[in-house]
Amino acid sequence: MKFTKMHGCGNDYVYINGIKEQVAPDKKPELVRKLSDRHFGIGSDGVIFINWGKNAEFEMEMYNADGSRAQMCGNGIRCVAKYVYDYGLTDKTDITIESFGSVKQLELTVGENHQVERVRVNMGAPVLKAVDVPVVSGHEQVINEEITVNGQIYRMTCVSMGNPHAVVFVEGIDDMRSFDLESVGPYFEHHERFPERTNTEFVRIIDNSNVQMRVWERGTGETLACGTGCCATTVAGVLNGLTDTCVNVHVLGGVIMCEWDRKQNLVYMTGPATTVFDGEVDI
Repeated sequence: MKFTKMHGCGNDYVYINGIKEQVAPDKKPELVRKLSDRHFGIGSDGVIFINWGKNAEFEMEMYNADGSRAQMCGNGIRCVAKYVYDYGLTDKTDITIESFGSVKQLELTVGENHQVERVRVNMGAPVLKAVDVPVVSGHEQVINEEITVNGQIYRMTCVSMGNPHAVVFVEGIDDMRSFDLESVGPYFEHHERFPERTNTEFVRIIDNSNVQMRVWERGTGETLACGTGCCATTVAGVLNGLTDTCVNVHVLGGVIMCEWDRKQNLVYMTGPATTVFDGEVDI
């Protein structure tokens, strides 16, 4: 089977042209776990199949590294856009891609080498209603709400960008790279208040337009970037009065720019997409 390894700010996936490569649905979770393994496989945060869309031009069928299906990936959808343009599936620079039934509009920036360098994605409206995130709460929305995780008290703001996020703003840390994410991330992911598990962003405010973030993604663990997490972080920063509506989110793998247009209630995300290599693997 042919594949392409790509990443968005270090959030890397194995991309498979599902139009040409046919894999039975019941075989995909096992295949995903095999390919994602960084010691015995190709190594990635998961696998994304690129298909023709039913309600859009293309479909992103995304799986986490543990083989579980995921609804949305901001870095992944930018790479899908780059793939379909660079590999000749479209010649358009304004396209639509659906994931789990949700359709996104994307604007592609093509460089001098006639390949896509950056992608701007209309990520849609943030979901704030607790029951729809979903998160268990006695309030309609979860904004700066207390939660006890593994014996420690945190304050979180919950947002769905097609997948659930719990955003936690931290203080007293000069650099998030020193934050012990592995000691708390798994406990957030599997906390009883998140019926579908959750992605968790731990965020340090630099200034009104810049934040530093690390993320623990459900089904994968820490990744170098999370596009939907950057969007959720921006929304949470605005809701808590900590940032402007346009924010540069500094993740371990680079910088992703997010904007929450309050008038339209739409979140826009802009970031790079990079092809690492093409290959073939025996399945």
